Amino acid sequence: MIILKTKDEIEQMRKAGEILAACHREIKKLIRPGITTNEIDQFVEKFLKQHGATPEQKGYKGYAYATCASVNDVICHGFPSAVPLKDGDIVTIDMVVNLNGWLADSAWSYPVGNVSEQAAKLLAVTEASMYKGIEQAVVGNRIGDVSNAIQKYAESNGFSVVRDFIGHGIGQDMHEEPQVPHYGPPGRGIRLKAGMVMTVEPMLNTGAWQSKIDSDGWTARTIDGGLSAQYEHTIAITDDGPIILTKQ
Repeated sequence: MIILKTKDEIEQMRKAGEILAACHREIKKLIRPGITTNEIDQFVEKFLKQHGATPEQKGYKGYAYATCASVNDVICHGFPSAVPLKDGDIVTIDMVVNLNGWLADSAWSYPVGNVSEQAAKLLAVTEASMYKGIEQAVVGNRIGDVSNAIQKYAESNGFSVVRDFIGHGIGQDMHEEPQVPHYGPPGRGIRLKAGMVMTVEPMLNTGAWQSKIDSDGWTARTIDGGLSAQYEHTIAITDDGPIILTKQ
């Protein structure tokens, strides 16, 4: 069942999104060769506490961290670690913020030092593909219009779209209906209505789109060792167009 949000409820989610966006702005300043994703995770937990919020994913199905930290060939759900980031790495930091029971979800990929031309293009195209999808998130369109816009842009730039992990509705629960794939034909799926709140979070790979899961049961990697990037916003569908609740 899709839970439509009132204007007041969307405003509560926007406040959570403001904290999340501010946290990402601070993370951008921290990213450098030598820092560990454990240190970033600890910073995020402290930052959220200082702003009266909590990390929703900590404790979710036993997950032990405030963030997911996915480096290079890790697509998503990577564990923060004590391994220092190196010059040329790319890292995605994903978090869900809970403020007074309302949630916001956003992932962002960052270059570490000087990255390759391929990595820089992957980051740029992945971010742009997210916005291509968001542009289609208007009342009367279908989920497939969002999905297709992402896939079309990504593949036209030479990258593959991960199919095993998708966007989702969000509100007081982290994962609500509807499901939001980042691939597929236009004109399919449910029609978008005012009051829907969902994530648009494409993951693009330099190689094949398929993934494999590490022995920890969480960490998803590219099947061929290629790089992967992800950008994600939480958006609200309104009669005046989509509103990005996690806008940085």
